[in-house]
Amino acid sequence: MTTNARLRALVELADTGSVRGAAERLVVTESSISSAVRALSNDIGIVLVDRHGRGVRLTPAGIRYVEYARRILGLHDEAIRAARGEADPENGSIRLAAVTSAGELLIPAALASFRNEHPGVVLHLEVAARSSIWPMLSRHEVDLVVAGRPPDDLRGELPVRAISPNTLIMVGPPAIARNFEAATATWLLREPGSGTRSTMMALLDELAIAPPQLVLGSHGAVVAAAAAGLGITLVSRQAVRRELDGGTLVQLPVAGTPLNRPWYVVSQTIPTMSTELLISHLVSHHELGWRAISSVRNRAS
Repeated sequence: MTTNARLRALVELADTGSVRGAAERLVVTESSISSAVRALSNDIGIVLVDRHGRGVRLTPAGIRYVEYARRILGLHDEAIRAARGEADPENGSIRLAAVTSAGELLIPAALASFRNEHPGVVLHLEVAARSSIWPMLSRHEVDLVVAGRPPDDLRGELPVRAISPNTLIMVGPPAIARNFEAATATWLLREPGSGTRSTMMALLDELAIAPPQLVLGSHGAVVAAAAAGLGITLVSRQAVRRELDGGTLVQLPVAGTPLNRPWYVVSQTIPTMSTELLISHLVSHHELGWRAISSVRNRAS
């Protein structure tokens, strides 16, 4: 078994929490997973897993090592894509990740436009919470991220390539607006890990209020709940333009809003040629709403 295969076995063991789960994911035998992890442990001279009840679990050393394993695997995949893209960018592939709101609002039109002009490029898209997608970029598991402001630990490390305006407003049904008080209305929150949820919680702290709260699992769910009269929520104006025009939602006067929270396109430090094709497409088609950042070396501030 190759070193990459051994690393993959360890990563899947970490993700699934069991030898059986890792074997099912990789479509191999359980003994193959056990042998791969044992071989890794022997190579580095450190125990990576130990027995835990009827199963196994990562040791503290294994937990640390598996993070490097993810980066090695991601970087190796990136290297393959970069080499293929260098030879033929129009037939390469791009791995993208986007936060849920961007995945619903911006990505479909952008990728459809790109594919129309570059049909040979294979696109892989992962839509997840903010807390999930930035680690994917740092581990080289994706080539490009579309999200809000990069977290502090990545700011200055990875290049921002393009920016798109985004305004967050508080909205609710017309019936709430007539006697609206932010402190007594039910606040509809996104799932843990969502950037919008974090912004709403920070806003609550600034306002020093503790209203009733209801947590829903997605961007679409909070908008639908607000339209149904369950409460108020903070959302991109772009996302609710139809509801605002139709009168099912109205903008509410809450101190500290509207908020300017632009979208960013952030790439690896050395993007693949196919990734450069997508970035160039985004900023050259003004109808998509993106503006180029002057240099790859320009960082989010």
